[in-house]
Amino acid sequence: MYKTIVSLILWPIWFVYMLISLIILFVALYIVPRRHLYFLIRVWCWGACLFAGQWLIKKGNLPDLDGEPYLYMFNHVSLFDQFMVAAFIGHYVTVVGAVEQFRWPIWGTVGRKYGAIPIMRKQIKKAVNALNAAEEAIKKGVSIMIAPEGTRTITGEMGGFKKGPFHLAYNTEATIVPVGLVGAFEAKKKSDWRLKPGIITARFGEPILSKNYAGLGVEEIRDLVRDRIRELIKTQEKE
Repeated sequence: MYKTIVSLILWPIWFVYMLISLIILFVALYIVPRRHLYFLIRVWCWGACLFAGQWLIKKGNLPDLDGEPYLYMFNHVSLFDQFMVAAFIGHYVTVVGAVEQFRWPIWGTVGRKYGAIPIMRKQIKKAVNALNAAEEAIKKGVSIMIAPEGTRTITGEMGGFKKGPFHLAYNTEATIVPVGLVGAFEAKKKSDWRLKPGIITARFGEPILSKNYAGLGVEEIRDLVRDRIRELIKTQEKE
């Protein structure tokens, strides 16, 4: 009953916040070059968590700003995931996201304008095209956020990692930044419309440089990153 009442209060507030802030972002994208809008994106991401009843904290250190491009990889547990990561990144970063998100009014328009890359997971050819676009962006120095699981967990446990993001790393030799997200599954489960206010944590791990995975195959890189993210989650849960 508590979650239901709280959710009935928070969801309207959240939707109003998102509508107003997305309109502001849409206008800002025509005034300020998108590579310089990260400061506004960080505030927006904080608000997206806060107005849903979540207090966002960071653990670990972010990589140096002069080491771009980065591939930020995280476990996919909630609709808050991308907000949790982007809220702390002090440079331009875009995201590879499910194509369904880009069909939402305003959200999809702003996302495309900002440089987000839609991916159609169930159609291999189109998914490959999206990853090729991401590869081109990385080669131009653009950092990217991506969830290797592809879809949110429904159990709270990490699912299998798809190989696409690691082909991306293999082909570009970008530095991988593993991020473990804790608390977000309880905050908003995929199978439950209700919100649970609380603390959500983004724990940034030690960057995995290209020299750290040189000589490894795509599957081996995948396993390395999965193990790093799993360890970040376990470390945070123990604290």
